[in-house]
Amino acid sequence: MNATSSTGSENTIRCETCLMRKKAEAKPRSFMARLWRWHTRWCPGWKAYQVHLAHEAQK
Repeated sequence: MNATSSTGSENTIRCETCLMRKKAEAKPRSFMARLWRWHTRWCPGWKAYQVHLAHEAQK
């Protein structure tokens, strides 16, 4: 599973628009939120997204 998808010259990271993430953020005490937190421990896409955010913050 690739964390980025290319549309022409634009790279987007799926975590930015992930439906699972949005549901977890909307209800942080729900089962979906617990599942999301578990998922982020090992997901390579989430880790790449965090690196991307760190680079954006440095700019």
